[in-house]
Amino acid sequence: MFYQLYEMNHAVMAPFRAAADAMRFFYANPLNPFSQTAMARTAAAGLEVFERVTRRYGKPVFGHSETTIDGKTVAVTEEIVWAKPFCNLLHFKRHVPPGRGQDQKILVVAPMSGHYATLLRGTVEALLPHADVYITDWIDARMVPLAEGRFDLDDYIDYLIEMLHVIGPGTHVIGVCQPSVPVLAAVAVMESQQDSMVPASMTLMGGPIDTRINPTAVNDLAQQKPLEWFRENVIMNVPWPQPGFMRRVYPGFLQLSGFMSMNLDRHLIAHKEFYEHLVKNDGESAEKHRDFYDEYLAVMDLTEEFYLQTVDTVFIKHSLPKGEMMHRHIPVDTSAIRNVALLTIEGENDDISGLGQTQAAQTICPNIPDDMRLHYMQPDVGHYGVFNGSRFRREIAPRIVAFTQKHARTPSRTTPFKRVIKGGKAG
Repeated sequence: MFYQLYEMNHAVMAPFRAAADAMRFFYANPLNPFSQTAMARTAAAGLEVFERVTRRYGKPVFGHSETTIDGKTVAVTEEIVWAKPFCNLLHFKRHVPPGRGQDQKILVVAPMSGHYATLLRGTVEALLPHADVYITDWIDARMVPLAEGRFDLDDYIDYLIEMLHVIGPGTHVIGVCQPSVPVLAAVAVMESQQDSMVPASMTLMGGPIDTRINPTAVNDLAQQKPLEWFRENVIMNVPWPQPGFMRRVYPGFLQLSGFMSMNLDRHLIAHKEFYEHLVKNDGESAEKHRDFYDEYLAVMDLTEEFYLQTVDTVFIKHSLPKGEMMHRHIPVDTSAIRNVALLTIEGENDDISGLGQTQAAQTICPNIPDDMRLHYMQPDVGHYGVFNGSRFRREIAPRIVAFTQKHARTPSRTTPFKRVIKGGKAG
C-alpha cells in the first residue's frame, strides 16, 4: 500500500510541478525585462528547487560519444552485446584506427543496489582511453513483467559467468561496491570448475566482503533486524500500470531515503547552496549540482528474492568470509582461486563499506600468488570517491589500468573449458 501512496503522491504533484516549471520559465526568460532583477532570480530559483525536489528522475544516459586514445579523439558508440530480462551487457565500442593493437577487455560490474549503472559514468570515462570497456546495465525490476520469472543472487552470479563467456578469455572484471561479493563468488565457481573463461584479474572496490570488520550504520541495521523484518517492512508489490505489476520488490525510493538520511544535513546544505547559486546567477556551480542529483536521485527497484538473499548472505550470516556461501547447492570455495590476480581498493572515509571489509578478500583467497595481489587504500575519500571524482581519475584509475596491463593473459595461458551448470550438466 505504501508504494501505491508513493505513486499517488507523484501523480497529485504533477500539475504543481508543471505550473512551477512554467512560472520558472517566465521569470528566467531573457525576453522578460525583469528576468535579471533580484526578485525574478529569487522567484525562479525557488520554483526550480521545488520542481526538482518533487520530480521523479528517470534513468540517465551514459553520454560517452568520444574518448582520447594515443592523443587522438575517437568516436564511441554504445551497443548491447548480450541481454537477459534483468540485465543488458553494454559495450562501449571505440572506433580505433585499423591495425592498432587490442587493449585489455574490462567488464565493469555496476552495483545493483538502487541506482542505475550510469552512476559509474565517470568510472567508464576514465577507463575508456586505456581499455575495451563493458558494463552491466541492470534493469529496473518494476519494468520486468512477472512472466519473466524471478531473479536472485544465484541468478546474478550466473549472469556474470555468462557475460565473461560472451566477452571472451583474458577479460578483467571490476566489481564496484555491492557486486564485490557476487564477482568473487563467480570467479571462485569458475576456478573450481576449471572454466577457460575465468578472468585474468578481478578488482574489488569498496565492497562488503566481510561486514564484521569496522561495521557501518548499514551493517548495524542488518544485524539488529531479523530477515523477516525486512520482508515485512521493505518489500512491496509494484503498483499498476507498471510492466512489473504485482512483482514483489524492494523499492528504489526506500534505498534512496536510507542513503540520504545518513547524510541529511549535507543534502540540505547542498540544496540551500544550489538555491543561492541560482539567485547569484552562478551557472557553473548550479550545473554541477544538477548533474550530481540527476544521477543520485534516479533509482531502480530490486527483486524481493535478490534483496533478501543478499541481506541474509552478506550482512546477516557473513557466508562468504566464513566459507559457508553456496551457489545453487554448490559450495563457493574462494581457496580455489589461483590463476586470477586480485586488486582490492578502499576509501579512507567510506561510510558504506568500512575499512578492511574489501581487503578481507585478500585473506579468504590464500592461494593467489603474492605477485598477483595488491591492496590500495585511497586517503581522504568516501564511498563515492572510490569509483568517481578527481581522486579516482588521478590516483585510482591509473592503478587499475596498470594492474590489468601487468596481469594480461593470452589465450594460451587459459585452462581447458569445463563448467558444471545448473542441473548438473557439463558444458
